[in-house]
Amino acid sequence: MVQPLLAEVFVEMADTLVDDFDLLEFLHTLTERCVQLLDVDAAGLLLTDGQGTLQVVAASSERTRLLELFQLQTDQGPCLDCFRTAAPVSVVDLPTAGRWPRFTAAAAEVGFTAVHALPMRLRSDILGALNLFTTAPGALDAEKLRIGQALADVATIGLLQQRAIRHRDVLTEQLQTALNSRVLIEQAKGLIAERLHVSLADAFDILRGSARSRNRRMSDVAQAVVDGTEQPPDPRAATESAPGRPGRAGHRRALRPVPSTAPTDPRRAASP
Repeated sequence: MVQPLLAEVFVEMADTLVDDFDLLEFLHTLTERCVQLLDVDAAGLLLTDGQGTLQVVAASSERTRLLELFQLQTDQGPCLDCFRTAAPVSVVDLPTAGRWPRFTAAAAEVGFTAVHALPMRLRSDILGALNLFTTAPGALDAEKLRIGQALADVATIGLLQQRAIRHRDVLTEQLQTALNSRVLIEQAKGLIAERLHVSLADAFDILRGSARSRNRRMSDVAQAVVDGTEQPPDPRAATESAPGRPGRAGHRRALRPVPSTAPTDPRRAASP
């Protein structure tokens, strides 16, 4: 029975390559498969949110989910140690181990006496940990631990694959947006250059200055220019129409004081 179920999990793993992949469904199914394949009573899955904070994302039962939440709230437990060290953590008898006293008490309340935490990692990437719980004390045999780690590795690869796909899609979308914006800006430059009889370089400066003065994106202003809903101001017209500019110069010349040595009466200046 183990081999068919393992094959099914790998088939489910392949679903991470499609667009409508349901990540939470996959992770929940993974915890259920762990219970079926590894002869454990429950399984829980904690993943980092990308900033080093673990979150409960899947559990095979409600009591397991609550125990995992308690582990995070108290900041102690096998899953946390596994995540921080990127190494497996196995405790075959929680009451006698003397580790994580609050977690051990909470685990006892829901009937668990042994726990095995497996890291979800690929090379230097550590995404979380897979917890396996049993109600009876005792170790898991080496074969089951290997299968459990393989399942954790499969899930890790799926998660990283999804991350790569999203990252690629975001980069593609950003690149396409940049290309579209560039086309708009070139079109707007041509319109401005034609209307104002300026060079393309000057048209770009006008477009850029207009966007800055309005605290808007240049692509938005370019779109408005192309659509004909807006027209950037002609900086030359603004300079020429500045109020009082020529008058001030003439006024200063008119108020220039007359030198004190200049004669004020032509008749006095003439010799008798």
